[in-house]
Amino acid sequence: MNRPSKARIRQSFERAAPTYDSAADMQRRICHQLAEQLPPGPVGRLLDAGCGTGYALPELRQRFPQAHVVALDLSPAMLRHVATPCCRMAGDLEHLPLADACLDLFWSSLAVQWCDLAAVLREARRLLRPAGHLALASLGPDTFHELRRAFAGVDEYRHTLAFHTADEIGQMAVAAGLSAVSVQRTTQMAHYADFKSLLRAVKAVGANQVGDGRRTGLMSRASFLRAEAAYEAQRTADGLPLTYDVLTLHAHP
Repeated sequence: MNRPSKARIRQSFERAAPTYDSAADMQRRICHQLAEQLPPGPVGRLLDAGCGTGYALPELRQRFPQAHVVALDLSPAMLRHVATPCCRMAGDLEHLPLADACLDLFWSSLAVQWCDLAAVLREARRLLRPAGHLALASLGPDTFHELRRAFAGVDEYRHTLAFHTADEIGQMAVAAGLSAVSVQRTTQMAHYADFKSLLRAVKAVGANQVGDGRRTGLMSRASFLRAEAAYEAQRTADGLPLTYDVLTLHAHP
C-alpha cells in the first residue's frame, strides 16, 4: 500500500507540531474511545507508539499510575510538546529501539496509518510480554470519502491516503502472531463551516501527506472553486461533513 516517505511524514509533522493541539479535536475523541476499551489490570511498562504531542499520556498515567511510560514519535518537534513525565524517544514504529518482551501495553492511536502496518504489528508482538495487551486505533477506507468525492471531477491526483479494511487489519494481526484479535469499527463525524476551514484543519494535524500521486504544484483558483462547489453539495445542517472511519484493534501476544 502506497505511503509517503518517512522523511516527508517527519517533515509534515515537524511543521504541524505548533498547530496540532489546536486542531486535533477528532484525534482526542478517538484517543478517549480507545482508552475506554482498555481492560483493567496492572501495567508495569507501556509504550505510546506515535505519541504526537502526548495527549494520551495523562489518561494512560491515570489508569496505570505505577507504569513506566515510554513515549515514542517519528517527529522530534512533536516530542518537544510532550509535557507528561515519561521517557521520550524519537523512532520509527516499524523498527522500534526496544528490547524483546519489555512491554505490558503497546498503545497507538492514529499513527499506524502512516506506516507499514504488518511491520508495526510484528514489532508489537516482539515487544509484548506473554500477558501483554495491544490497543491500537487506525482509520478505515471510508475516511475522508467526502474529500475524495469533491475532487473526483476536478483532477486525477490523490487527495487522501489509502486505508486498510477491518478484515485486512485482523488478518495482519493474526499473521504477526497475535491472538485474541478483536477489530471494531465506528464512525466519527467532524463538521466545518466552510471548505477552507476544513482543508486548514486537515493540514494542521499533518494529514495532508498522501505519497505518490499527490499534487505537487499549486491548485488553480478554478479547480479550487470546482472542488469547493462539489463539497458544498454535501453540506448538512451541521456544516460540511468529514468522516473518520475508525478501526480499533485489541490483541494479545
